[in-house]
Amino acid sequence: MTPMITALVLLAAQPGWRPLLSEDLADWNVYLSYRHGSDYDGSVPRNADGTPIEPVGLNPPDQDVFVVETVNGESVLHVSGEVYGMAFTDEVFENYRLRMQVRWGEVVWPPREALLKDTGLLYHSVGEPGADYWRTWMRSQEFQIMEGHVGDYWTQAGSAFDLRGLPREGVMSPVASMRHGWVEIAEGSAAGNFAMRSHDAESPTGEWTQIELIVFGDRAVHVVNGEPVMVLKGSRYTAEDGEVRPLTSGRLQIQSEAAEVFFRRIEVMPIDAMPEAYVPLFE
Repeated sequence: MTPMITALVLLAAQPGWRPLLSEDLADWNVYLSYRHGSDYDGSVPRNADGTPIEPVGLNPPDQDVFVVETVNGESVLHVSGEVYGMAFTDEVFENYRLRMQVRWGEVVWPPREALLKDTGLLYHSVGEPGADYWRTWMRSQEFQIMEGHVGDYWTQAGSAFDLRGLPREGVMSPVASMRHGWVEIAEGSAAGNFAMRSHDAESPTGEWTQIELIVFGDRAVHVVNGEPVMVLKGSRYTAEDGEVRPLTSGRLQIQSEAAEVFFRRIEVMPIDAMPEAYVPLFE
């Protein structure tokens, strides 16, 4: 069998992966909130006269923050970052593997001109936009995508997880570690609502980084360039009535967060169990 035929057979032997990105962002919606400044404090932005500013809103006509471009024959999602916002799926997902490639652009916007470029993949997204601190995103779990910090974890709007890793120590944030026990990551917990990935597996500047999210039941693994960097279990959220409830399914959101970024080869595959290679990470 020739090498070319072998390659084609191998590609055809990967059933189940389904592309999610189309040329016209079919099956996705766009929500844009605000052009936040460096003085943002979590409250509703206001005009000079004190009147509240309305968010840009859902699927604004002629928006150019999320645009699908064709590059070398394939679809690439170009996120300008100019306005805080997100592209989110119509579809709700549960028990799946999601993979995509991401690469940084050059442009940054307030309030991140002197900060690391930042975006994120939000999963198990439920409820309405604007539930978070930045008044932009849905309640969800965040697979952080930041320069040097691809795979970090943030809670969003009352969500929580238990991290396999090390707890907060002084000013140091919790850190993922597959050799240690479980730490609660939640708003108001001793460890706080953020955890760092175990190590930096991001590709060099200018190159594409492959990320994969694996979720089954209440568990999740963040994978960067084939390397697990975050292991989480017990996905949940605290509802408005104070009750803690499971959070195991929802839409996908891709963030616009004041930095230019590109996404391609966004694919999903349903699973009926946590892949065997990752099961020991939870033991």
